[in-house]
Amino acid sequence: MNSLELINVRVGDAPTPSRLLIEDGHFVSRLRQPAATLDLGGRLVLPGLIETHIHLDKACILSRCQLRQGTLAEAIAQTRQAKAGFTEADVYARGAAVLEQAITQGTTHMRTHVEIDPGIGLTGLRAVRRLQSDYAWAVTLEICVFPQEGMLDNPGTEALLCQALDEGAEVLGGCPYTDSDPQAQIRRLFELAVAYDRDLDLHLDFDLQVAGMTLGEVIRCTHEHGWQGRVTVGHVTKLSALPQAELLAMGRALAEAGVQVTCLPATDLFLTGRDRFHDKPRGLAPLAQLHQCGVTCSLSSNNIGNPFTPYGDASLVRQANLYANVAQLGTPQELLLCLGWISRSSARLLRLPDYGLEPGCRADFVVFDVPSPAEVVGRIAAPLMGFKRGRQTFVRPAAELLRSELKALPVPDAG
Repeated sequence: MNSLELINVRVGDAPTPSRLLIEDGHFVSRLRQPAATLDLGGRLVLPGLIETHIHLDKACILSRCQLRQGTLAEAIAQTRQAKAGFTEADVYARGAAVLEQAITQGTTHMRTHVEIDPGIGLTGLRAVRRLQSDYAWAVTLEICVFPQEGMLDNPGTEALLCQALDEGAEVLGGCPYTDSDPQAQIRRLFELAVAYDRDLDLHLDFDLQVAGMTLGEVIRCTHEHGWQGRVTVGHVTKLSALPQAELLAMGRALAEAGVQVTCLPATDLFLTGRDRFHDKPRGLAPLAQLHQCGVTCSLSSNNIGNPFTPYGDASLVRQANLYANVAQLGTPQELLLCLGWISRSSARLLRLPDYGLEPGCRADFVVFDVPSPAEVVGRIAAPLMGFKRGRQTFVRPAAELLRSELKALPVPDAG
């Protein structure tokens, strides 16, 4: 049994430091045995950050692709070509590189989407399952299998998805816009989710046209199958094109159905609105308004270093700051909302039962040197250190200025 006492800790906006006690990987109200002591010098402690939507299997492949149009269709096509050369070792190595970045950015829990289709088979799944085991010391990895290349129009895909679920994939995903009948894919995915007792996480409504919105069918199926609180939709950029009254009505319907929303700022900004030069739309799901309606929301990275998103450092804090800029959220209360969308709200979305800093919660936490939680987002603060189940997983030494004495230059002779 390992025990740790954290002293001089700031939690939330409390004006004075406090202490946190850890035993056997969880926060506790009292210690039953002597503990090591760690003085954090008044620095801020937050629960570990949560990545609700990322693609480890196709990360860091930009050098294998050619970007010309920067569209969703091109990204899918270019990734399909690159995926033909994927091996288990290749997926593992690229995924490990991103995982290690994410760990040092404060992420302690992650849901990764893994592509399943007759072309790639279960190669990506097998690699990510190894990552899940090998990096469990620092991050809890949850696997969502989904049909990026379509399901109903791609024979053999459903059988592979079922095999992946039989082998233990925790979540079932979908990509309805890749089938000729998106609503039929949605209905079939719900049937499979119920049969396998899995949560659903769908890539949905990924453009800026109101026409063709399938979110209503997701809401209907959620009610029909009693899957409230177990359905997440990612992207849903079509919501940004709705007039306010229609958006709020949709937000209330989502809240009533318990359908949750993930916004993916880096990808959604990069891919959408390319048909416009002037008055270019922002095109991000309006999380603040959805939150007001009672919808559980999150922000996430989606892709790193591929045609969907050519950049990224796996920093959820950076994603939160990016969203705050684009959505024009700047007050301390609004920045706290953004922070919640990569932490506590994300924990609700993933249905994590023991998340937080309270006694009984898992001791996954990160330390920041900022004056308040809102400033984590406002300053794009990098965490100083992180812990998983009470064990330290990384440290980031503070930058040091190297001052040098400058000798006075001789003054020219005016004579």
